[in-house]
Amino acid sequence: MKKTIFFGLLMIFTLSTTTAFSSNKATKAATENSAVLAKPENKLTAEEIAVLTARVEVIRSMDKSAMTSLEKRELRKEIKGIKENVRKSGEIIYISGGTLLIIILIIILI
Repeated sequence: MKKTIFFGLLMIFTLSTTTAFSSNKATKAATENSAVLAKPENKLTAEEIAVLTARVEVIRSMDKSAMTSLEKRELRKEIKGIKENVRKSGEIIYISGGTLLIIILIIILI
């Protein structure tokens, strides 16, 4: 009984120390440097947004019955890319329901 407890505790301590000493300063520095580099924000002008929306309207008005499935897939990917670019350029703030509830409670308490 004493041997199994001893070996169990020995195993727990040896396995936990490997994770404690596994962090390396070089890997921390590399991750911190990559976190500092940020992508520039994608800001579209009103003219660019108008061009993109016109392209979406042209794609939607096309007769797609004669197209192959690959062509249709490419058009769907193009529309998804355009929508993503327009959404990224907008300055919309999304607030979840829980956050909204907390904000309202804080306002009421103050």
